[in-house]
Amino acid sequence: MTTPAFIITIDTEGDNLWQNHRQIKTENARFLPRFQTLCEKYAFKPVWLTNYEMATDPTFIAFAKDVIARGQGEVGMHLHAWNSPPDYDLTGDDWRWQPYLIEYPDEILRKKVVFMTELLEETFNTKMLSHRAGRWAFDSRYARLLVELGYKVDCSVTPRVNWRNAKGSPAGTGGTNYQQFPSQSYFMDLDTISQPGVSPLLEVPMSIQYKHGALMNGFKQGYDRLRGKYRSPSVNWLRPSGGNSAQMIAVAEKTLAQGNDYVEFMLHSSEFMPGGSPTFKDEGDIERLFADLEKLFTWLAGRTVGMTLAEYYEMKKKQPGV
Repeated sequence: MTTPAFIITIDTEGDNLWQNHRQIKTENARFLPRFQTLCEKYAFKPVWLTNYEMATDPTFIAFAKDVIARGQGEVGMHLHAWNSPPDYDLTGDDWRWQPYLIEYPDEILRKKVVFMTELLEETFNTKMLSHRAGRWAFDSRYARLLVELGYKVDCSVTPRVNWRNAKGSPAGTGGTNYQQFPSQSYFMDLDTISQPGVSPLLEVPMSIQYKHGALMNGFKQGYDRLRGKYRSPSVNWLRPSGGNSAQMIAVAEKTLAQGNDYVEFMLHSSEFMPGGSPTFKDEGDIERLFADLEKLFTWLAGRTVGMTLAEYYEMKKKQPGV
C-alpha cells in the first residue's frame, strides 16, 4: 500500500488581511524561513500559494527561488481579485468589499488569472502547476481557464463548508457551497466541478472534518431553522488555531481512517509573524504555534510522506485506471 501524502499549503499573502485596510504590507516574508526549516527537518515540502503582493516582494522572491532551486517546496498561484492587476472596479469600492474573482465578468477573470500566471512564471522561472482560489471561491469558468493555462492541481474545495453567507460583492450571492463536494481527491468534471470527470485538472480538497456527529449536527441545524437562520455544521480543519495540536491530529487521523491517500494542511503566511493575524498576536503565540506544529509533524512523520501538490499529482497519474 502506498504511504499517504502530507501536503502543506500556505496561502502566501500580505500582512493581516483580516483587517480591511488600503495598503498591504509584506513584512511576513521575513518570518517564513523558520517554517521552511521546520518542514525540511521532517522531510515535508510546503506549497507556497502566492498572490500579487508577495510575488513582487524582493524578500519573498529570494526565499522562494532558493526553495525551488533546492527542490524543497513549490510555488503555486493564489489570487485576491480586488488588488491583483489589471484594475477593475466591480463594486465601487472593491478594497472594502473584497469581491470574489468569480463575481467579475469573464473577460476580467481571464485577464487577472493570465496576469498572475505570467508574473509568477517569469519571476520564479518555473511553470505554475498548482492553484488555490482567493477566498475559496471556484466555479467551472475558473476551472476551464486553469486547464487552458496548463495548471494540473487545484486545492480550492473545502468539503463540508458552505461559503454562501460570506459576502463578496454586495450584489452577489456569496461564496461557493462545498457541502456536497467530495472530500477525497478527484479529476474534476469541468461542467459540474463537484463531480469526478475526465479533465486533466486534479482537485485536492482540504482536510476538514465535522466537529460533531450526524445527530448533533441535525439538531443544531433544526434549531437554527426554527430561528430563521442557517449555518453550516461546525467543522475542524487541519489548520492551527492556537493550542489545537490534538484537534489537528484528530482531523488527520480521521481523514486517513476514511481511506484518503493524503492529508492537507493550510495556514496563511502572515500567521507566522507576530501580529500578522488575529490568532497569533505576539511572540508567545508564535512559539505556541511552532510547538503545535512540532507535535503534528512528529505524529505525521511516521504515517505519511511529504509531497508538493505537483508531486501528488504525478503519483495520482501513475495509479491504475487514471
